[in-house]
Amino acid sequence: MNFELTEEQRILRDTVREFAQNEIAPKAQELDEKEQFSVELTQKMGELGLFGMFVPEAYGGTDMGYISYIIAVEEIARVDGSHAATVAAGNSLGIGPIHYFGSEAQKERYLPDLCEGKALAGFGLTEPDAGSDAGGSKTNAVLNGDRWTLNGSKIFITNSANPLTSVTTVQAVTAKNEKGKKEYTCFLVPADAKGLIAKEMHGKLMWRSSNTAELFFDDVELNGDQVLGKRGEGFHQMLKTLDGGRLSIAAMGLGGAQGAYEKALAYAKERHQFGRPICKNQVIAFKLADMATQIEAARNMLYKACWQREQGKPFQKLAAMSKLYCSEVFKFVATEAVQIFGGYGLMKEYDVERFFRDQKLLEIGEGTSEVQRIVISRYIGC
Repeated sequence: MNFELTEEQRILRDTVREFAQNEIAPKAQELDEKEQFSVELTQKMGELGLFGMFVPEAYGGTDMGYISYIIAVEEIARVDGSHAATVAAGNSLGIGPIHYFGSEAQKERYLPDLCEGKALAGFGLTEPDAGSDAGGSKTNAVLNGDRWTLNGSKIFITNSANPLTSVTTVQAVTAKNEKGKKEYTCFLVPADAKGLIAKEMHGKLMWRSSNTAELFFDDVELNGDQVLGKRGEGFHQMLKTLDGGRLSIAAMGLGGAQGAYEKALAYAKERHQFGRPICKNQVIAFKLADMATQIEAARNMLYKACWQREQGKPFQKLAAMSKLYCSEVFKFVATEAVQIFGGYGLMKEYDVERFFRDQKLLEIGEGTSEVQRIVISRYIGC
């Protein structure tokens, strides 16, 4: 067993870390306060090659593999969750469905710009009454001749209402049998489609400089070539996409935990109470030791899951475990980091306050922690 990163992966890690520290860190607090999505930073991340990392070069990707992609997400999340969300959703949820299920024409049309960061794609699954119960979708599409008419709405959709948004993959009900069983089909809906209204969502607790929107479809007309893959395969496509998405969320949890831990460790060495650095007090030292231990365990689990995916081995159980564990490690680390900072940890000028807020989404997005436990329990035969 070899736990060493390749030279290419080490170079990537160092490059992304330097970019995040120099380009994102100085602006993260201001963008968070303003709830402002940064087109400039997103395009710079595209220029750095952070989109399309698992896509072949023929479509504009870098084909560096899933471990490299996860490392990149981890390093961005180490500095800021919002920009990590832009990269994670842009890849696993935006590019992923088109790359894995799209026709050759769809790949050629969308992937080059998406992989270069010139455009972003959304992933339209969640609805007001269909969150964890993805099968409860009410958005529907009716076939009239050779054209589809789409009606309904989606909510909490990342990267779906900003100047770079070009397309959103949308799941819709396209039939229902006499027993009430629904047929689901996915559609590629252009951002400029007539009848589509994209409304940005503000007032978020977390990921405040990530773009999130509600989507409303009012008789949106779509051609047959805008069906993703084959009719009736939508639910399967969504679940497969979420398997990869769980690795992305896990990477965000791992990176966020690493960033919060490093902030807490540095502060504990600098902050003096009772005549010595607080890290010399056993209660603080043990908190930091527990943080470091859990982060190490989380990284090993996540990297193993990504390795299994790259090897073509079953990874779904480990993906669910990684998403669950990394999210909860981040929760533990962020909470303890705020505790170590004391009153300062409650102030927006300190990054641990933002880490504390950003963490919560990871227990909810792309399958709640409760859903992950259901998934895992099924894999172990319960």
